[in-house]
Amino acid sequence: MVYVEVEHVTKKFGDDVILDDIDLSLEQGRVYGICGNNGSGKTVLMKCICGFLPVTSGRIRVAGKTVGVEVDFPESIGVIIETPGFLTNLSGMRNLEILAGLKGKISGREIREAVLKAGLDPDLKKAVSKYSLGMRQRLGIAQAIMEDPEFLVLDEPFNGLDKHGVSDIRALLLELKERGKTILLASHNSEDIRILCDGVFEMDGGRLQG
Repeated sequence: MVYVEVEHVTKKFGDDVILDDIDLSLEQGRVYGICGNNGSGKTVLMKCICGFLPVTSGRIRVAGKTVGVEVDFPESIGVIIETPGFLTNLSGMRNLEILAGLKGKISGREIREAVLKAGLDPDLKKAVSKYSLGMRQRLGIAQAIMEDPEFLVLDEPFNGLDKHGVSDIRALLLELKERGKTILLASHNSEDIRILCDGVFEMDGGRLQG
């Protein structure tokens, strides 16, 4: 089943064309990679799919609903785009409790499970300001998965992770795929793409190649 449809999407900032007539579809239960240099349009495309940026023309449908028309944001989505932002004077667990409270969909048990799956200790009292870059990235992944979304959009999810961390998160993403989740990720590492992805989109100058 097609879970995400991007149809003839163009995005402009003023006269600058950032996305140029993009067409792609993502099937449920598969992992897809987007490759391309900085400035190729990868992150802007991800933001449009998430509903963070409106498209200039074209249409994006997620789970059968048009983003920006029928829904402002896809209903079951977990996102990491750019560096995850947290309240740095609070613990990681407290940050996630506050974020979860905005929707009220999950309890502390689900938050703890997500933190453990991401490779962190939910009982750690250390403030996020004292976290390493890799720990912050793991916390961002915990945030993205804690509400058990059907669709994950992950822009460079392995940033700041050591080899052990990369291995952990690859295993987690493959487990989520087995559970039928749809995952779109951008990575500069060809090994991540090779191991994880069922399909790959190459972007250059706001266009899909091939």
